[in-house]
Amino acid sequence: IKRAPQKPLIPMRHTLSELTGPVYGHETVRAHDNDLTIQAKGEPLGERIIVHGYVLDEDGRGVPNTLVELWQANACGRYIHVVDQHPAPLDPNFTGAGRTQSDANGYYKFITIKPGAYPWGNHHNAWRPAHIHFSVFGHSFVSRLVTQMYFPGDPLFPFDPIFNSVTDEKARARMISSFDLDNTKPEWALCYRFDIVLRGRNATPMETK
Repeated sequence: IKRAPQKPLIPMRHTLSELTGPVYGHETVRAHDNDLTIQAKGEPLGERIIVHGYVLDEDGRGVPNTLVELWQANACGRYIHVVDQHPAPLDPNFTGAGRTQSDANGYYKFITIKPGAYPWGNHHNAWRPAHIHFSVFGHSFVSRLVTQMYFPGDPLFPFDPIFNSVTDEKARARMISSFDLDNTKPEWALCYRFDIVLRGRNATPMETK
């Protein structure tokens, strides 16, 4: 059996999801890494939101001490990464990346800005729904799972092939956060809950490599 390719390799373009993820290495998680609204001298533009939930196993038990990373576009739908050439303004006060560690019960929390939709090259008028990327690391960085969180009621859902690549309707629903009025802060920030189930029948759909 020949183990080397006989034909030239075909280059595949990376998506914005692959190119815009944060690179933290093995640095220690700092106390305010989960608040994307205080990472610069000024406050970022856009709608402030709280995103929280639990990292769970297949039995619904919280998974403690899990490293959770987040990255996203800004309120105008643009990533800070140089490869994003979407002609929307950059926000100098928004890095679009944060991280935290789940507590003893598997709970995590971020404060951020609601991302905007953005165009992409699937067809001449293709737009991605507003979404946030999540990366969940296992112990000692041995394993990494990546998923996307969407917002309820987005009108772009029917037109997005990435969202609809998850063919099971119930599984797709697990990628959509739920509005959380109980944890919304009056006159400050709306709250969304997004539980990340790592495995099992009710697992959150993850991106394949």
